Parts: sequence; structure tokens; C-alpha cells
Amino acid sequence: MGQEISFETFFNSIDESVEVIQNDQKLTYLEALIITGEFLFQGEIEQPLSELAYKKVKTTLANVKVDQFSNEQIRKTFQLAILKGMKEGTQPQHLMTPDAVSMFVSFLVNKLTEKKEYVRLLDPSVGSGNLLTTVLNNSNKKIDSFGIEPDETLLQLAYVSANLQQHNVEFFHQDSLTEIFIDPVDVVVADLPVGHYPNEEVAKRYKLKAENGMSYTHHLIIEQMLNYTKQGGFLLFLIPNTMFETEQAKQLHSFIKEHAHIYSLLQLPKSMFKHDNHGKSIFIIRKKGEGVKAPNQALLAELPSFSNKQALTEMINSINNWLEAYLN
Repeated sequence: MGQEISFETFFNSIDESVEVIQNDQKLTYLEALIITGEFLFQGEIEQPLSELAYKKVKTTLANVKVDQFSNEQIRKTFQLAILKGMKEGTQPQHLMTPDAVSMFVSFLVNKLTEKKEYVRLLDPSVGSGNLLTTVLNNSNKKIDSFGIEPDETLLQLAYVSANLQQHNVEFFHQDSLTEIFIDPVDVVVADLPVGHYPNEEVAKRYKLKAENGMSYTHHLIIEQMLNYTKQGGFLLFLIPNTMFETEQAKQLHSFIKEHAHIYSLLQLPKSMFKHDNHGKSIFIIRKKGEGVKAPNQALLAELPSFSNKQALTEMINSINNWLEAYLN
């Protein structure tokens, strides 16, 4: 084994390789990153490169031994490269879930599934896989996981990233509001895409379709995910703080109350968002089922800044106590 390389050198080697492929093949940064990731995983490049470019890439990546890094180091390095590529030109819904939030969601998933040895986990808006692989990296149980993403580039990034982290994830290249061919899952995690859903034919199948005008994508995904969750299963969504203030909120609230118990609404620190109206919360619901009782009262809280360690520890302790009381 060659000498160990640092996290920074790892990123720089990937970045250099991406730029060589990008210039040689006239690709975007993200497309070239997919090829670089495949090379790191397979040890070979399927894409036809010029001889000079191929040699450069091979030399640049020669010292990178992926297995000398932890999954979290691989995820973070890949995430940095994806963020760099997204700056080239990206739509707002391609923004990545911040690390601190993904880690917090991981803590909640672990807590909610503490008594289970095996979990089926689904992310219906998996993007580049950052939230999903953070949850997988921070769990010590057997998890079968599934990710759905309509954007081909993001899906390929998620696939390459999951391979490098040695996670066995089944990915689906589709719109998560069309029929999904998987059995029900124990847990759903999603950073919900927010906005109007363009396909009115598909929207018609949903109870949460708008009575007038276009339906909200995030409302429809909540309904769809309740269809794909087992009785007593948990759903953790990142939602806009304004979700229950819109003209369609009443319909959404009634639907959720009919099919699930609301467990918690945890508002993310305001300091994480440039504008107040971009603020988000972690919304936890549990699908109704035999023997599944509603908590006497939902846990509503505003999370302190993730950099304030003491306040965050106190908040985690009170969430722990609350969950212990209601899960047992």
C-alpha cells in the first residue's frame, strides 16, 4: 500500500481528474465527476478519453486508495466536489441538505428505530444521495435502502457515491409520484422538493391534489410516502416552515391527521437560512396502525444553532426523554 494521503489531497486528486476529463470531453464538472467516481470504484474508465487525458487521470488517481478513508470522509470529499460542480449552474431544488441537518436526521432515525435490528429505508427525493448516505453511515443496523430521483445526473452521482461508500442502495430513475415497485418500508427520510407539480394527469390520482390550480409537489409526496410506509412506520420530512400556512394547508392537515400521528415539528435554526421565508423544519409523523398510539402531545421545538454545543446537547437530551416516553 502506498503512503496514506490526506483528506485535502484526496479532494484535490478528484478535482484535478475531473478537470482533465471535463476539458478533454467537453463535459460539465458533474458529468466528469461521475466518470472520476466510476474510475475510483472500477479501476478503469469506460468513457473514451484521449491518450494524454487518460494518462493524466491515471497518474492523478494512482495514489488514491479509497479503502484508506472512512465512509464519512468519502461522502464529504464527494460532497465538496458536487458542491463545486453545482456552482457552475444549478436549479434551487438541487441544493444539498446541510451536513448538520443530515446528522441530526440520522440521530432521529436511530432513536426511532432503536428496537429494530433490520430496517427498510426510502428517500423519495434522493438527489446526490447526501442525506441518505449520512443516515446509513451513522447507523449500526442492517438497512436495505432505496432512493428515487428523476434527474439522471444527480442519480448517477448518488450511485457512484454510494458505491464508493460500499452501501448497497437500490436506485430508481423516476418521478416518485408515479408508481414505485418496492414493498412498504419502515422509515422514509426526505428533503422535500417544494413547489408546484407540473404533471396534472398524475396529480389527479392523489387526494391532496389542489381543488383549484396546480398541486404542491411536497404535499403529494407526503401522501405517496404514507402509501409506501408500513403501519407504525416513521416518516421524517424536511419541510418549509410555511407549509401549514398556504391555501392548501387545511386539506393537508386533515389528510395527515386521518392517516398518521404527528410526532414532532423541529424548527431548524434561523441562522441556517439567508431569508426567513426559506426556513425549514424537520417534521416527524408515524403511520397509523394496530397498537400504534398517538403521543398525548406533539413535540414542538425550535432547535438552537448547531454550533452552540451546550444548547444542542440539552435539546438532544430533552428530545431523547420525550421519545423514550412515547416510544415505550
